[in-house]
Amino acid sequence: MILTKAIGYILIAAGLATIIITCFYSYNIYTGKASAPIIFQIPVSVETSSGPQSLQDQIEQTVQKQISQVLPPAIFSKILNLATWSLFAFILIFAGGTIASIGIKLIK
Repeated sequence: MILTKAIGYILIAAGLATIIITCFYSYNIYTGKASAPIIFQIPVSVETSSGPQSLQDQIEQTVQKQISQVLPPAIFSKILNLATWSLFAFILIFAGGTIASIGIKLIK
């Protein structure tokens, strides 16, 4: 009886610690104090210009440059990394809640 209550309290503490630590890291990531784990990294292509090109090719390059100035390629990898961290944080918070719930059941 005493052992199950002690294990229950340990599980509650572990579950709450998991939730609090995850929230602390999420806060630091979303306020810019820490960077999100880099899971996705989109390579940036380097342009090489070689001699005269047709008008169509020049127009395509100009449009691509303008689009890349509006939406830089690095922003997509940052969004994917933040979304991945959000999913992982959700899983950790859910797991912490489940662990604490098991601890509560052991105490009762």
